[in-house]
Amino acid sequence: MERLFSISEVAKAFGLSVPALRYYEERGLIRPVARRGRVRYYDHAALEQLAYAQLWHDDGMMPLADTTAVVESEHVEDRRALIAEQRDAMLQRIRRLTRAAAVLEHLLECPNDRPLDCPVTGAYIRARVDAALTGEEFLDDFLPDHPDKP
Repeated sequence: MERLFSISEVAKAFGLSVPALRYYEERGLIRPVARRGRVRYYDHAALEQLAYAQLWHDDGMMPLADTTAVVESEHVEDRRALIAEQRDAMLQRIRRLTRAAAVLEHLLECPNDRPLDCPVTGAYIRARVDAALTGEEFLDDFLPDHPDKP
């Protein structure tokens, strides 16, 4: 007979809280195979399903709704479309974070006491103000020659 694992054992083993595991269950990401009193029990196949959900949610950093959609997808094309959308959004965030880190690095290294006296920062601020006042689209050009700028 296959060993069953209680909800508290599974939660501890997978680094989740019991309420989080119950929420995964509500989302359909894991299903108990037995109940004894009020305690849910899971078999090895259920634990594999949980690990599969964690692959998408934790390792792939996908929101739980998208994780559920991927796990429930029956066709590879549907799954790939969801994954591509998440990957593209993640790459956009990475570009924004890389740019933000470069801006902060510049501001940390800038020798000017007043940021507006810095040729880079001052030009950026003036261009941003001009664009706001004229209603023109602001072209973000804070660090035009920085290698990390997309």
